[in-house]
Amino acid sequence: MKKTALYEKHLALNAKMIEYAGFSMPVSYTGITEEHMAVRTGMGIFDVSHMGEFMVEGQDALRFVNQLVTNQITDELGKVTYALMCDEKGFVVDDLLVYVIDLEKILLVVNAGNMEKDFDWVIKQSKPFKVTVKNKSEDLSQVAIQGPKTASVINEILGVDANSLTFMTFIAAPYQDFHVIVSRTGYTGEDGFEIYGRHDLVEKIWDDAVAKGAQPCGLGARDTLRFEANLPLYGHEISESINPVEAGLNFAIKLDKPFIGRDALVAYKESPKRKVVGIELLERNIPRHGYEVYANDQLIGHITTGYLLPNVSVPIACALVDIDYAKIGTELSVKIRNNFVPARVRNRKFYIKNYIK
Repeated sequence: MKKTALYEKHLALNAKMIEYAGFSMPVSYTGITEEHMAVRTGMGIFDVSHMGEFMVEGQDALRFVNQLVTNQITDELGKVTYALMCDEKGFVVDDLLVYVIDLEKILLVVNAGNMEKDFDWVIKQSKPFKVTVKNKSEDLSQVAIQGPKTASVINEILGVDANSLTFMTFIAAPYQDFHVIVSRTGYTGEDGFEIYGRHDLVEKIWDDAVAKGAQPCGLGARDTLRFEANLPLYGHEISESINPVEAGLNFAIKLDKPFIGRDALVAYKESPKRKVVGIELLERNIPRHGYEVYANDQLIGHITTGYLLPNVSVPIACALVDIDYAKIGTELSVKIRNNFVPARVRNRKFYIKNYIK
């Protein structure tokens, strides 16, 4: 099993460790609820060094990446763009962040569990273009520092003006005689920053942030936070069998440009069959991933993610359902063990995001 550069620090903090995407990762330290609320009200720090980083370089870098992903990647340096890689049928190979370092150097940040598959896919698609693609994942560590108190701490530990960055932008900041990438991005719905750099540099940043009050947070809180903020997780709201239109990610799909899977998505939008919707249970229970969703006695979908969240009294979920049952207010039921628990379709605005735009 792989270990991140911060592994020993997790053990020293008595983290509960689990296997995730081939890595030994912390699922929690003091408890998911406490870590969730630390991010919502103060500041939390996550080890996300298991994520994959690919560097695309060459004269065709921008043109190639635009062919590869659904969103429009512009020549604006310092911009971060959320996008998806789709196959020819429009299903999701992965979702990712695209960092335009310069017009011939673009960083792709992909999900840990898809790293090898993604790299093979990117290499295959790059063949007609004048680019090289390098997997830099083993060379870099990454931490995410998230929450309303984060910006001032970024100023202190990195010596940069955090407020010079707006949401989905980044800089290469000098640090310890080297540089780190600092982006105002994250996966929690709060203001926050993600920092990439050499392993030893990121270890020091972790220590400094924890010393200044950042609560170490594990994968458990990472999932409750991203779900509450209505952010998709690969294998749940998007996958090789769920396309981004079904997932409600139209903001990241630019159909006026060519990309792999475009024609399939154009055709699907004309006659959609399924949709990821919000659901609330009308009785107290936990609607977990994979549970079946029914309308009367008919199976019409399944739960993609569900929780009884901290400070939320009603169990909520996302579910992929047949399009005929996607209207807000539709009465449904969720099969939990051998019981059919009544539920209702609702919007997916579980939480108001606090990004600095």
